[in-house]
Amino acid sequence: MVLSDNIRGAALMAASMAAFVSNDALMKLASTDVSLFQALFIRGVIATAIIACIAAWRGQIFARFQRDDWKVLILRMIGEIGATLCFLTALFNMQLANVTAILQALPLAVTLGAAVFLHEPVGWRRWTAIAIGFIGVLVIIRPGSEGFNSYSMLAILSVAFVVLRDLSTRRLKAHVPSIFVAMTTSIAITTIGGVMCLTTEWRPIEVATVWPVAAAAGFLVFGYLFSVMTMRVGEISFVAPFRYTILIWAILLGIFLFGEYPDEWMLVGSAIIVGTGMYSFYRERIRGRSIPHRNRRP
Repeated sequence: MVLSDNIRGAALMAASMAAFVSNDALMKLASTDVSLFQALFIRGVIATAIIACIAAWRGQIFARFQRDDWKVLILRMIGEIGATLCFLTALFNMQLANVTAILQALPLAVTLGAAVFLHEPVGWRRWTAIAIGFIGVLVIIRPGSEGFNSYSMLAILSVAFVVLRDLSTRRLKAHVPSIFVAMTTSIAITTIGGVMCLTTEWRPIEVATVWPVAAAAGFLVFGYLFSVMTMRVGEISFVAPFRYTILIWAILLGIFLFGEYPDEWMLVGSAIIVGTGMYSFYRERIRGRSIPHRNRRP
């Protein structure tokens, strides 16, 4: 049976989400034996080695940059490093499904950031969707409740850093190889993890400690590769909503690996975020159809 491009794209999107959340679950599993910065450093060394091999195979381990390119790349690194540190700190101290659900506000946050900083047009319907989506985030974290703490704020801050990363990525010029960007970013995060390890106690490393982090690095690379492949097949407006399958994986892994059962507030908040996110994708699809072909950007 020959699958359509849309079905293949949806399958790849679901696979990339499964890979990303598997990386998160394994990092959380390793947190009982190693510190955040140890896990970050070990995973970074392995992931960087894999990415560097791919870059060398493609002949893109080196790239020429103009000054403006470096400025954008450094800004993107700041976003990636901030997002990684905030997200993993929250992940190590919150339920996997909850922190994953908060991160699903990202498409709405990127739309908001693009409207504010890049002056991209956003209609009142999508503004409404963004507002309702962030209400969903508030339902999950419940400010003022017993479960609300600084780690909830770090999860939200990680979304802001990812917005910085994604908006910076849009500013990168077409001649900059994606694999080189991924490699330099991985090197930067690994370096941060290594330096910060010097300020904390280094716990003994055993095989039982290394394998979850090594497996996490593999899943992380596969997640990046699948996400790139996703954008090259099918219609984005059809494929993009399948990113929310990550919540299913997060709930299942949370239950089976950590005994974490989502409460009704998390489920309600997630439903609000997913619903508004899918509506935003729908509006983008309608908007794309309403723009005459000759006026669309290539």
